[in-house]
Amino acid sequence: MIDKLAWVVVQNRRFLATRSYGKSQFYLPGGKRESGETDQQALIREIQEELSVSLNPESLIPAKVFRAQADGKPLGVEVQLTCYWGETTGTALASAEIEELAWLNSQDKSRCSVAALKVLDWLVQRGLID
Repeated sequence: MIDKLAWVVVQNRRFLATRSYGKSQFYLPGGKRESGETDQQALIREIQEELSVSLNPESLIPAKVFRAQADGKPLGVEVQLTCYWGETTGTALASAEIEELAWLNSQDKSRCSVAALKVLDWLVQRGLID
């Protein structure tokens, strides 16, 4: 099991996704905890590194936990995404290992990783994206 944290943000009925250098699929922004970090600390650090924006710690609210086959890993290796809603200061820009940002909706399913697709479907079911 690969344990990751992810930030879910929706604007104009689309959700924010990121694509790392050398990858073809889009993922939710976020990453893994470092030793001793809380979910909140790790997510704030990862979003700052990847998107050059500051998540407001008081705004972080648990969204949902998703499990899916991990991309590029042997069959049966899963990723667990613990997702949070949260507000930021600043404008998101691709930084560090992130090559591209995209605002996706249900028309972009083929561009999503397996885990991002689960989040996309959940957002559609909740009526938050088209």
